[in-house]
Amino acid sequence: MKKIKEPLRKATLILQNNEILEGFLFGYPSSVSGEIVFNTGMVGYPETLSDPSYFGQLLVLTHPLIGNYGIPSDETIEGISLNFESEKIQARGLIVSDYSENYHHWNSTRSLHDWLLQNKVPGLFGIDTRRLTKILREDGSMLAKIIIDDDIEYFNPDDKDLISEVCPKTISKYGSGSKKILLVDCGCKNNIIRSLLERDVTLTRVPANHDFLGEEFDGIVISNGPGNPAIYGSVVEKVKEAIKLNKPILGICLGHQIISLAAGAKTYKLKYGHRSQNQPVQDMNSGRCFITSQNHGFAVEEESLKEDWEPWFKNLNDNTNEGIKHKNLPIMSVQFHPEANPGPVDTSFIFDLFLNHIK
Repeated sequence: MKKIKEPLRKATLILQNNEILEGFLFGYPSSVSGEIVFNTGMVGYPETLSDPSYFGQLLVLTHPLIGNYGIPSDETIEGISLNFESEKIQARGLIVSDYSENYHHWNSTRSLHDWLLQNKVPGLFGIDTRRLTKILREDGSMLAKIIIDDDIEYFNPDDKDLISEVCPKTISKYGSGSKKILLVDCGCKNNIIRSLLERDVTLTRVPANHDFLGEEFDGIVISNGPGNPAIYGSVVEKVKEAIKLNKPILGICLGHQIISLAAGAKTYKLKYGHRSQNQPVQDMNSGRCFITSQNHGFAVEEESLKEDWEPWFKNLNDNTNEGIKHKNLPIMSVQFHPEANPGPVDTSFIFDLFLNHIK
């Protein structure tokens, strides 16, 4: 394990509202900028940092002790990591209260510091994350930068095509089941792939910017991903055409927003988003409540849904929309993550609901 060099190197966090917080560097020594957001999960920093939905963001973890169980191995099956949600760290930077340099876990192979170094991502510790989170809750998510030596410009991910940065460049095929699923990858978490393969399907994974309607499939899954859904007009147009095929479609997170836009609804930016493993959602039909894992900064404006669509889930913290269904066609989408990782698996049944629509 590489130790953080002594004496500790100072670094500065500058928020767009001119707040300045001083801390210490771990990980890679490079200044970075992006949108600063917070996640209130108590565990799961390897899965969270490798989630492509965090691309372009500086991630604040509110749990006060981070790094104590290290980072797991890079083991893969069919090219899909068993321990991470993508092939690398996707967040631009990490901000924590206290970094644990000593770690212990049966599956750990290196420290969080070493993993950040390998991925050239800076970390900042010694920050009052309680105060920082309060600022973000009151003022909303904003742009920020971690300054090591030289100052840099702010980077705004909301006006960038981030899907092109995180989705694969080639088509991949997995499994050999009877049901043929087309996965439109907008920045897909690996556990979506694992969850589908566990249900014995043949999976074709295509980049979101691919002309996917030319592929052979029985149903479509549109994955999660980073950025502002309103930027991805070309993907929305393809989904509009896919809806006309009357085949089962499932959208997850950004995929939910893209399906909603394709259906004629609107999206808007939340003040500070939903990023945690304990978000309560309620099924609007049965009244049942589920605890979900979430990671998104935009939401669907439920009032803008057209008459052929109905709300499926709502968030019990702020009553925002968490899912929609078509009234007649086998098309559904959810704002939360039924595949979890990290987080509870209360809603993994949604994959079964989707696959049951395939004749």
